[in-house]
Amino acid sequence: MSERYLILDDGTVYRGQAFGSPATTFGEVVFNTSATGYQQIITNQIYHNQIIVFSQPSIGGYGIDRASYESIEPTCKGVIVRDVADVSTNRQRRLSLDEFLKIQNIPGISGIDTRALIHKLRAKGTVKGSIVDPVKDLAHAFDQLNAIVLTNQQVNQVSTPKAYPNPGTGLNVVVVDLGLKHGILRQLSQRNCNVTVLPYSCTADQIFDLDPDGVILSTGPGSPEDLPQSLTTMIAEVEQRIPMFAIGLGHELFAMANGAKVKPLQFEHHGDNHPILSIITDEIFYASQGQGYTVDRASIDRNKMLTTHIDLVDQSVQGLRHRDYPAFSVQFFPDGAPGPLESSELFDEFVEIMTTRMER
Repeated sequence: MSERYLILDDGTVYRGQAFGSPATTFGEVVFNTSATGYQQIITNQIYHNQIIVFSQPSIGGYGIDRASYESIEPTCKGVIVRDVADVSTNRQRRLSLDEFLKIQNIPGISGIDTRALIHKLRAKGTVKGSIVDPVKDLAHAFDQLNAIVLTNQQVNQVSTPKAYPNPGTGLNVVVVDLGLKHGILRQLSQRNCNVTVLPYSCTADQIFDLDPDGVILSTGPGSPEDLPQSLTTMIAEVEQRIPMFAIGLGHELFAMANGAKVKPLQFEHHGDNHPILSIITDEIFYASQGQGYTVDRASIDRNKMLTTHIDLVDQSVQGLRHRDYPAFSVQFFPDGAPGPLESSELFDEFVEIMTTRMER
């Protein structure tokens, strides 16, 4: 493999070996602590415009299979690993990780001391980085990196431009696509829901016209404060009339629609090993997370919302429920993909709420 460099906006240079696409790339560098599920992580739209560092030392050992996509076209900007493996005998494998990244035009770099890099990210927070070819003088590459301005229109770039169905014969559910994980659609399909996916720009009236039994606000990339106010206005209208389940970025918007504030984390949470406390049942479970922002607990209007889940690592808010309407949210990923499926019962709870409302 040829040599490549990872450079960071603080002047740090890491030397490694190239795999995947030979393209030069720029993005925010974030780390993920999941031990498995690299294909689901790479194809998750929350990583739009980000370069993913894997803490797991060896990545790629079981290749790429057709059942583990979280989006059709991944939009992350790069992959950083300690070691890239290509030894799979998995019968489901169709491509190696290297081949997959080449097809998707995503560069990778291996041979990096990922442990040292992750320590830096934990200390400094998210930084800009670039994967480049080796040159004698890196000054120009650093000039390009420092000059690049990353877009804050991530949701606009990954949300579906028009509605589409995911048919079933059961309850009618509208999913608002903010950067949808396919794991959400899989969970709804397992419950035989008839799903219509709408773009993030949809209005409350467009949702009401479909007469759904429930609405899901999906996961997605970026800051909720960069999204138009029309989104929180839509949420405030819909939650009063239709059961709502909000996930990830949807959870943050649900909180904002009810008067709470959102703030950035010092460093982003990405992994499938976060212990979550369910306050209502006093149970602890592990869940998959992918978040750069968190709801400010002090800003929550207790007359409107109650906190249902917290992260036991940093005490951040992980779940909310409306006191007056059948609407609730979680910050983590209840669909797993990858990660534990302990919290997938939240989809059962959502179905139960919708069914109960229909029977009235």
